[in-house]
Amino acid sequence: MSAALKAIHAKRRQMGLDDDSYRALLTSVTGKGSSAAMSERERRAVLDEMDRRGAPKSATRRDRASGRYAGKLQALWIAAYNLGIVRDKTDAAMLAFVKRQTGLDHSRFLREPADASRAIEALKDWMRRASRAPALFRYEKGLGRLYNDDRFQILIAQWGQLVSVDGCPAQNLEQWAADMTGGKTFADMSDDDWIDLMNVLGACLRKAKPEAAS
Repeated sequence: MSAALKAIHAKRRQMGLDDDSYRALLTSVTGKGSSAAMSERERRAVLDEMDRRGAPKSATRRDRASGRYAGKLQALWIAAYNLGIVRDKTDAAMLAFVKRQTGLDHSRFLREPADASRAIEALKDWMRRASRAPALFRYEKGLGRLYNDDRFQILIAQWGQLVSVDGCPAQNLEQWAADMTGGKTFADMSDDDWIDLMNVLGACLRKAKPEAAS
């Protein structure tokens, strides 16, 4: 994923844009509803528009994640939110978790790999336990590429929890995902497709298990 594409996703989270608002913004700038389909010039134009609309400057705010490992931590924290593990999806809540694990006041201080690994692995372990998905973020030699993909593992964990409470939006995950993405297989999905699917299942899970998050 390019730096510009990562920045768009980060700013989207920071601005709290829902799917419709996000797509509308992209379309208003480039005529395209997916950042994955854009050129780098178009992505930079989207970033400029986000800044114009008031996207926070992460590097200058203590309640916004920044630094070398911020993107990884943000992605994991949103995954935890979409698994119904945490109620507060903000960077501020994630930074409080980082501080508890490392003693460091802000993710921008995570310069040493050992400090970053402590926070990242603690979050992964928590997500495995809370979602009862021991295979989450595990790589197993011999399995196909899809089954070792973190995004697919998160989707499977979400679906499994929804099955347990009879909250699935359809009978079959693969068919539902194809219907949601215009007939795509998992192998064909873009980063935006994966994000959209996890967000939708996250909303279903929070609705089905409102008491699960903590």
